[in-house]
Amino acid sequence: MKLVTAIFKPSRLDAVIDALSEAGATGLTVSEVRGYGRQQGKTEVYRGAEYEVRLLPKVRVEVACADTDVDRFSDAIISAANTGTIGDGKIFVHTVDSVVRIRTGERDEQALTG
Repeated sequence: MKLVTAIFKPSRLDAVIDALSEAGATGLTVSEVRGYGRQQGKTEVYRGAEYEVRLLPKVRVEVACADTDVDRFSDAIISAANTGTIGDGKIFVHTVDSVVRIRTGERDEQALTG
């Protein structure tokens, strides 16, 4: 089992959720986060004063899935989150040792399916 974690621009959230649903994701977790990568923040002007914003708003989406679903889900995220500009984000894939559905006690692959 794997955990696919994607961090990208908040404006692309609805498109990513739709793409993951179409790709077969049965559940996901969304978090609002802040951070920076190569872009190192940005400079903004407020009431004539210039200031630097180092941590930019981003969205983190996490999807637990079977090993065979990783490429399909990653491709769905890439196609939906890509704007072609700096700051589009990253996808991380982690190995998951165990999953337990709290309500039923189902474990691993059975806990991930509908």
